[in-house]
Amino acid sequence: MKRLNLNLFTIMVLLTAAACKQAPKQEEMPSMPAFSIEKMPFGKVGENEITLYKLSNSSGFTVEIINYGAAIVSILAPDKNGEMGNVVLGFDSLSGYLQPGNPYFGCIAGRYANRIAKAQFTLDGATYKLAANNGPNTLHGGLKGFDKVVWNAMENASDSSASLTLTYLSPDGEEGYPGNLSAEVIYTITNDNALQIDYKATTDKATPINLTNHAYFNLAAGKTADILGHELMLTADNYTPVDATLIPTGKIESTKGGPMDFTSAKPIGKDLAQVSGGYDHNFILNKAGNDLSLAATLYEPTSGRMMEMLTTEPAVQFYSGNFLNGTLTNEDGKAIVKHYGLCLEAQHYPDSPNQANFPNTILKPGETYTQTTIYRFLTK
Repeated sequence: MKRLNLNLFTIMVLLTAAACKQAPKQEEMPSMPAFSIEKMPFGKVGENEITLYKLSNSSGFTVEIINYGAAIVSILAPDKNGEMGNVVLGFDSLSGYLQPGNPYFGCIAGRYANRIAKAQFTLDGATYKLAANNGPNTLHGGLKGFDKVVWNAMENASDSSASLTLTYLSPDGEEGYPGNLSAEVIYTITNDNALQIDYKATTDKATPINLTNHAYFNLAAGKTADILGHELMLTADNYTPVDATLIPTGKIESTKGGPMDFTSAKPIGKDLAQVSGGYDHNFILNKAGNDLSLAATLYEPTSGRMMEMLTTEPAVQFYSGNFLNGTLTNEDGKAIVKHYGLCLEAQHYPDSPNQANFPNTILKPGETYTQTTIYRFLTK
């Protein structure tokens, strides 16, 4: 047998060539995208396909949204141990959102979020009749508000964010409101585990407008019986007291020293018994303009999750889930009972079209309605 004579130099050259051939260069390795968007079928409403959009960042923070009602279905955020959990109430199928008892889970409420007294208002000398779908009043846009319509959707992912743009044209006369209103809502997630919601609208006739998102938060991700142990801070020295039908009386009162005082963080359940029916009130933020500023912080001690809320709006409706009654269930089959979730809804004041001393909510042709609200999720 012929002996193969290789010197040390030749062996080193051969080994180096083999290694280079087997291992790709570092710059050739595929990189993971910072943000991603997945689309999944979520059923049909009539002939309209409903799609679930899943927006995620590289750390696993995820927001799921459907184009029915522009509703947030889930928000996955980490607890103090890094365990992900869904921190909003929602349904795992379209049938939950279509049922009559759906309490506006995660939706965009409009054309006028919150209540308008006696289901009517007068504008430029004309009286407009609305649907009385909440006792004598209209609530969240009427019988078929923005929560019950199919929105057009367009997704976009980049190195710095992932976003979903939803648009809807509300025709003149819809639910009794004047003007063709073109509405746009953009949901964007960022690297700091924040969900930003940008709103924009225009009209061809003067009309009231008050858009908000109606997400129900539970930062324990359902691992506690209710949200009464959540600690809430609101940057609000004043609020608008309400009558028996939850319409503002027109007065503005101080929150200081009473059950409405959340200027320092306190458990939601601490003074709840002193508030008839529970919290469902408009808190006036300590701000003069429409700058983006801190409106609230929410902390859940057992999970260590914390949420910061910033908004350009003048007020926040704090609702403690008083009308949840156990007839609905979540994705785990668990009953959604009273105080199982809470809402922090950025808004203008309720019933503003009927109360001249409240901030203006009338959008006119040639003007553009804008609003930005951010929910940022942290741990401590």
